[in-house]
Amino acid sequence: MKNLSQFVKRSILALSIVIISATAYAGNKSEKKIETVVFKVEMDCMGCAGKIEKNIPFEKGVKNLKVDFKNQKVSITYKTEKTNKENLKKAIEKLKFKAEEIKE
Repeated sequence: MKNLSQFVKRSILALSIVIISATAYAGNKSEKKIETVVFKVEMDCMGCAGKIEKNIPFEKGVKNLKVDFKNQKVSITYKTEKTNKENLKKAIEKLKFKAEEIKE
């Protein structure tokens, strides 16, 4: 009987740990947000646009990239837990382009 009550107590403890861990994991998963930022980027030619298209997708957290040479805009969709607007702006400026966020 004593062994049975210890088994029940341990089982309840183990189950509680599993439930708490699963809840914590689910909570962190919901914090993963995806945002989009649009920059006005001074590009002189299609080669400039190609340089951005070639390099920016490899920045940490970047999910999608659209380069609009005609309107001089770069739209970046990114994971907020991996990067932020400032890091993305610095990545564009590191390629020797002037970038300014367009707030819509």
